[in-house]
Amino acid sequence: MNYLIQNAKAIASETAPDARDIRIRDGRITEMGLNLAPTPEDPETLVDASGCVVWPGLVNTHHHLAQSIMKGVPEGLNHNLGEWLSSVPFRYWPRVTPDMMYHAARLGLYELIRSGATTCADHHYLYHNTTSPELEEAVWQAAEELGIRMVLCRGSATEAGSHEGMIEHGIAAETIEQIIDRLDATRKKHHQAGPDAMKKLVVAPTSLIHSSSPEGLKAQARWARENNLKMHSHLLEVGFDESQARSKYGMSAIDYAESCEWLGPDVWYAHLVHSDPHAISRLAATGTGIAHCPTSNCRLGSGIAPAIDMEAAGIQITLGVDGSASAESGSMLQELNLAWLIHRALKGPRATTLEQVLEWGSRNGAELLGLHDTGTLDVGKAADLVLYDIDQPRFAGVHSPLMAPLMCGEPVHVRDSFVQGRQIVAGGQVNGLDESELTRNVQDCVSRLLREA
Repeated sequence: MNYLIQNAKAIASETAPDARDIRIRDGRITEMGLNLAPTPEDPETLVDASGCVVWPGLVNTHHHLAQSIMKGVPEGLNHNLGEWLSSVPFRYWPRVTPDMMYHAARLGLYELIRSGATTCADHHYLYHNTTSPELEEAVWQAAEELGIRMVLCRGSATEAGSHEGMIEHGIAAETIEQIIDRLDATRKKHHQAGPDAMKKLVVAPTSLIHSSSPEGLKAQARWARENNLKMHSHLLEVGFDESQARSKYGMSAIDYAESCEWLGPDVWYAHLVHSDPHAISRLAATGTGIAHCPTSNCRLGSGIAPAIDMEAAGIQITLGVDGSASAESGSMLQELNLAWLIHRALKGPRATTLEQVLEWGSRNGAELLGLHDTGTLDVGKAADLVLYDIDQPRFAGVHSPLMAPLMCGEPVHVRDSFVQGRQIVAGGQVNGLDESELTRNVQDCVSRLLREA
């Protein structure tokens, strides 16, 4: 359908900062301005944006959707990363069925959408040597039904290595041949190459240091580049990564990554909390990016990624919500709000600006994922945008309405949302999703998980 969005309070666009109306044709923004008139000869649906600010859709560059049914597990509430991995996600991983995965993905995507996200990069790592392909298909299905862009970062492990959770719960790794064969099957079935793709595949071993071999990493990197796929993993979330790299390979974690061909403009890492000046310099020199996950890093006591120093060095900063087992909100807006605040706590009130953080959560994320036709509100770009209703008491006293959602944080009300010009939220309701039904299904999944575990 074609749409004319009218009467917004403000629109976050560098090219049309005074615009209040947006016209959408065939999935793209075709006009932005003031008092745009409807076109009777080419019918369009009118969307009244009165009381709303319009942003580009937010881009989540790191998630674990499976963890949406593992929130607040008591055994892991006060653990650090290593203990938490063993007592929460790795404890439940072998027991997640395709049906559970489907409902977990719907919940995680619902939470993203209601916070303003239009793209999700899910680091899906529930693969072992006997994994059913239906487990992955459940993620694709949930994303397609809800209309959100999905970048599936296909996790893997070729050995248990020093990954305590895999060892404790007897999770058998895949062979590198299995990984490549299964990747190729997904690539042929789902991957789209364009700058406005709705589905993309990324090669994403779960851990470079703890559950992969150097040979396996090189094989995956070469296969990814042969097929023009991007690459993603976790790195330097905790200091254990660095100590293990030096113990096992006699070099720093960042140098080990480089030796395995895992740095470059087609690579990004989640966390990078414990990046020293040498790591920052190598990341910057190679064009490697970061998915900054402040909520999860705070929740697990991992620390704060040096995002300000990284950006100053030329590294592209993006934001991710991480898994809901360690960042229970599942909200992209939460990440923007905390990212804006936490670096000011460290470096003072000029460390971050509102505009800078919004760019981390939209334009930068889209560019990092290769979705170059999204991420900003410009004529010619794909119509990925969100209308936040700020005509409410908690926003009424705000003097800067355009940035009110970021400054005030959750809860927010997304009145309408569009992906590729398709309306996925209308009047505050996520299309194709019954909230009561979703709640019941997720509660049932949690009960089944607990019985199995």
